[in-house]
Amino acid sequence: MKKLLFFWSELKSTFWFVPVIIIVGAILFAILILSIDGNLALQNEGIRRFFFIGSSASARSVLSTISGAMIGVAGTVFSVTLVALTLASSQFGPRLIRNFMYVRLNQVVLGTYISTYIYCLIVLNTIKDTEDYKFIPSLSILFAILFAVMNIVLLIIFIHRIAISIQADHVISEISVSIGKEVKKLFPETQDDDPEEVILPDVEKEIASYKNEISIPATQYGYVQYIDIDTLLKLATESEGLIKLNYRPGSYIVKGIDLGTLYYHDIEDDALEKIQRQFILGSSRTSRQDIELSIHQMVEIAIRALSPGVNDPYTAISCIDNLTATLCYLSTKKFPPSYRFDDKENLRVITNAYNFELVTDVAFNQIRLYSFGNTAVVIKLMDALVLIHKMVKTPKYKDAAKKHARKVLNVGKQCITDEEDLETLNIKAKEILG
Repeated sequence: MKKLLFFWSELKSTFWFVPVIIIVGAILFAILILSIDGNLALQNEGIRRFFFIGSSASARSVLSTISGAMIGVAGTVFSVTLVALTLASSQFGPRLIRNFMYVRLNQVVLGTYISTYIYCLIVLNTIKDTEDYKFIPSLSILFAILFAVMNIVLLIIFIHRIAISIQADHVISEISVSIGKEVKKLFPETQDDDPEEVILPDVEKEIASYKNEISIPATQYGYVQYIDIDTLLKLATESEGLIKLNYRPGSYIVKGIDLGTLYYHDIEDDALEKIQRQFILGSSRTSRQDIELSIHQMVEIAIRALSPGVNDPYTAISCIDNLTATLCYLSTKKFPPSYRFDDKENLRVITNAYNFELVTDVAFNQIRLYSFGNTAVVIKLMDALVLIHKMVKTPKYKDAAKKHARKVLNVGKQCITDEEDLETLNIKAKEILG
């Protein structure tokens, strides 16, 4: 079931899904309104004279004008979207194109214009004016006019959206919001103020208790997009074995490499194949289970801003601020355990799970390396670590902040030549390191 939900989530995130749904809806709506027109046979009397078209020539002219305009604007919308994608790719990195493509407004605008064009063609084809039969779908034409007016408003909204979507602050804010949503999905549980001390199992003893072991080879190459841990736990319980995983979502896998190891006494012939089916590999990473991906997007903007060709420390500082907020929020969440047990408290699955130190490394390692020679960014990194150290409550999390503070201090000592700036950095470092 979870694999189906994953595929459904991926389907919804494609660029073509929403436009296709809108187009299909427009076709069905055209059929419905035309059937109403045919059954009601509305006449141009009273107030309806101001809204309904009386002649077939006028009806064809209106629908032809609307359909031609809509397909023309659809081409313009597509061109503007491509220009925005080009600017985003050059300014923020090619991996952020995915964010721009999958903005719902862009998909809705493109789908609405194309669907209006198709709607007009369908209605236009039904207009008849012969000696034997005359049919002018007045209600359907009225809806076509309303759709045209609505599309004008939608075009204004679209242009406004494109204008702000390529601004650095907006992009950083959008990614920060996206990271927050992913954190809520991946780590729904909030950490207790006084977490209980977890008793870790003796892994070597558990492994040694099994007579046999077999590697779980990858059947293809690509990025690990999804691992169904719950099903793996169920399979391990049924076979009374233990599954140890070597990789987490986001890792790149080559065909034949060991995804993990199955320890067992006796298993069914197809047990290995069932386990392999719980891994979904693809040509690109997804954020479904990969928290690193969203953070990498923010980091990429920061290190591109710090490159000599761009030299925009303010954008890098904005990225650091948002990463700091993300890590402070993440520190309140309970990370999934690396050990999964069955109902009888038997160890069944050992995962390569995320932890706070790992996420902190992903957020700050590359920025620290690229900040060499930029005093403002180095000091800002130390400010961020001071804030994280104050906000987190778990000793392990504080140790992660201290580790990075020491590294940032070393970078500062090597690249900061001004004595006052170096003294400022040392004062801030003492708040963490003592």
